[in-house]
Order: sequence, then C-alpha cells, then structure tokens
Amino acid sequence: MDSPFPFLSLLLLLLLFPSFPLSESKLSVDYYKTSCPDFQDIIRDTVTDKQITSPTTAAATLRLFFHDCMVDGCDASILISSNSFNKAERDAEVNLNLPGDAFDVVTRAKTALELSCPKIVSCADVVAQVTRDLIIMVGGPFYPVRLGRKDGLISMASHVEKSLPRVNMTMDEMIDLFKLNGFNVREMVALMGSHTIGFSHCKEFADRLYNFSNSNPTDPGYNPTYASALKTLCANYTKDTTMSAFNDVLTPGKFDNMYYQNLPRGLGLLRTDSMLVKDPRTKPFAELYAKDQAVFFMDFSHAMEKLSILDIKTGRKGEVRNRCDQFNSIKT
Repeated sequence: MDSPFPFLSLLLLLLLFPSFPLSESKLSVDYYKTSCPDFQDIIRDTVTDKQITSPTTAAATLRLFFHDCMVDGCDASILISSNSFNKAERDAEVNLNLPGDAFDVVTRAKTALELSCPKIVSCADVVAQVTRDLIIMVGGPFYPVRLGRKDGLISMASHVEKSLPRVNMTMDEMIDLFKLNGFNVREMVALMGSHTIGFSHCKEFADRLYNFSNSNPTDPGYNPTYASALKTLCANYTKDTTMSAFNDVLTPGKFDNMYYQNLPRGLGLLRTDSMLVKDPRTKPFAELYAKDQAVFFMDFSHAMEKLSILDIKTGRKGEVRNRCDQFNSIKT
C-alpha cells in the first residue's frame, strides 16, 4: 500500500542516507531504450567512422570530456560558443588548444541523433557515450555509462582557471584539486593514465627543456636521449604554437599501461607526469599500474564512471539542447 505521506519517506531516506545521490538515481544505462532505441548504434557508427579517419579523435575527446566535467560538472558546457554577452568555457586560455576532432565527433553524433529522435538526447550524454566508445576503440576498458544527464545552462570562461589541473601545479595542489571534486589519490593517478594516448603542445613542457634552473637548463629527470629529441622537435615552438609531442612516446595510439612504465625511465612528458613516481603519495599507485594493466583498467573504469556523474544536471536544472554549441535560448 502506498504511503499517504510520501514526503515522510523521502525525509527518512535523507536522514538515513544524507549523501544519497538522488540526482544519480535518475540515470540509467538504458535511459533511451524507448525514446531513442537507435542511440547506441548511432553513437557507435559515428565514432567508428571518425576514429578511422582521424586517429587522434579518441585522445582529443577524452580530454574534452575531462575539461567539461571538471568545470561545473558533466553538462556539455565546454561545447557552448561565446557570444557578445558571454565568454564561454571553450574560449578560456587552457581550452583554446582543445582539438577540433573532439568537437566534430560530438557534432556528428548529435546531428545524426536529431534526425533519428529529435530533442531527446542531451549533448552531455553524447559526450559521455562517445568518450567511452572511443576509449574502447583504442584498446581501453569497457565501463557502463549511465544516461539521462541534461545540458547545463551556464558556460563561463571565468569558471575554468580554478577548476582544471595545470602542468605547473605542485603535487599538493593537484591532490587538493581532485579532492575538492571527490577523488582520492588513487583515483587521481588512475585518471592521469589518460595520458597513455594523445599529445601535449611544446609550450606545456618547454620549461623542462630550456629553462629548468639556473644551473641546469634541462630537467635532469628526463631521459637524456628523450630530452634531446624533444628539443629538436620543439625548436621552433614559440613561432609554431601547434608543435606537440605524444604523451606516451612508445605506444601513443594505444590505450594501455605504457604511460606508467615510461615514468621511471625518464619518459614522462609533463612535469605533473614525472611527479607521480617521485611523490610518496602517488608513487605506489603509479608503480602498481606499471606492473599490472588489469588493475589500472579496473581503477580507471571506476574513476571514469565517477567522473561521468560529477555535478550532473537533471530535471529543470538543465535542458536538452537542439544544438550543442548554443543554449536553446540566448543567455545574457
């Protein structure tokens, strides 16, 4: 028999489980089973075509997903274009180098979905699902993607700087930033395994090559041969800002645990990469993942599931955008 006082049941639930994620309970892996039955197939076909044509798409989209979720939650706010009233997230300095392939694959998927089931699938769900499928395509682990997010109603460049990790951060700053978003040290190290694919622009690690210290211009933490190759590659980085290097020099297009194996060899590209095997808080996990890819995959999957529901919008807190690059109504 239904309770005549349903609000009392809700109150009891909140008292017993004060951190119970009510918004998360609205998500489901088969959220579009009835409203958009071809959702999975459309996403799969789109990412397959795109990744085959542009092999860097997987890494680009994974980075886009992370940059979206860490700033005001996984709500596709990173996709919004700026206008005369508002400078959006994608135009924050740290996001200016986000690869176009990531935006393109999301746009293609959303366009195909609008033709099949208009105004049903959110851009936030597209980003989450596309990211997972692309990770699998390049050899990464499967993890379930719960669906039902709404697209956010705010996208502001001013929110970005304080929310994303930067290459010049200390380990204390990195750990604190992830902790603010509910991630422990192990989960942070697992998420940094995303660097097993993709690339970074020379300006992000040039200080390690040319201006490390007064006594040693090159970071001695680099493998000398690796450092020499990077110097050759990045020689003109100030003139050509597109110059970049693979995060994982040995298997750059394969999602595996080589990233962690590279670190003690002096092949960690970014300063924050190399710190993982130096700091006693992160070193045990980096070493574990280097030895056991299965454990890395398990932990990465768990962390990605957790990331994918970070500060999601449901109900009236969001909308289903008609286009991913603009709100359904102009925001001033």
